Amino acid sequence: MLGQNHHFAHYAPETLPYAINRYMKETERLYAVLDRRLQDREFVAEVYSIADIASYPWIVPRARQEMKLEEFPHLRRWFNAMGARPAVQRAYAKAAEINTAPTVTEAAKAILFGQGRRLAA
Repeated sequence: MLGQNHHFAHYAPETLPYAINRYMKETERLYAVLDRRLQDREFVAEVYSIADIASYPWIVPRARQEMKLEEFPHLRRWFNAMGARPAVQRAYAKAAEINTAPTVTEAAKAILFGQGRRLAA
């Protein structure tokens, strides 16, 4: 759902207010679900797991999603704790080092957003 937020707000070839609003609200709802889940536990699945690893990158671009972690205190605590993990810091440092060019070029958009199953090569 957060990917749909990004798509309609930042990549769609036309502005579709309904879609933008729909996925903005869904993003907000899912942030609230995570916030409630983290209310009484340190990690999404009670112990550090793939659930945390998979969820964290979707919260990183919170500003592009127009979300404020101040509104989700348990999610904010978890996000800060995840970001302080040495492996996460190493991964994001490496990404900053190797991702020096835009990743969503016009050619990439044609591949990412223009293919159906019959066109995929």
